[in-house]
Amino acid sequence: MAGRDYIVDPAQLDFDRVIADLDDIRKYNPQRFEMEQLTAVIYEDLERKICVGYHDVKADEFWVRGHMPGAPLLPGILMCEAAAQLCSYFAVRYDLLGAAVVGFGGLEEVRFREPVFPGDRLIIACQEIKSRRGRMINCRFQGIVGEAIVVDGMIKGVPLELSEVSAGRRTG
Repeated sequence: MAGRDYIVDPAQLDFDRVIADLDDIRKYNPQRFEMEQLTAVIYEDLERKICVGYHDVKADEFWVRGHMPGAPLLPGILMCEAAAQLCSYFAVRYDLLGAAVVGFGGLEEVRFREPVFPGDRLIIACQEIKSRRGRMINCRFQGIVGEAIVVDGMIKGVPLELSEVSAGRRTG
């Protein structure tokens, strides 16, 4: 559709060509249970440093009952979490930061443009803008439902020590 600045045009995506299913995503991301926000990864372009995945939003997810009763809206922070998990998956899979775990480092210029409901497929696209190995990765991201960009912004990821994450302790 003219006028849209897609990272990847959703009309060009092949949802039958799954690169990573949930089991594959778990090899790179530590989130489990209700915090898993990716259903599959379907596109990777290493030259342009782009990755696309999706989350099939289900009616039985933990937030549906309370956000908002009678009119459930996918919380914006979960859209950002899905984008963070996709960026983390891509960074760890291709060793962009030299870390086994990538943590949420920040968000900038995030805009929520349309609501997302149970039954929707939230397509998430991310593109690395810059990174410093061992320090930080910056990615542009978009969430798309149908042809509409429902969320976009910039996300930062930072390397985490796996021993600190599994021990649940703070440093510094």
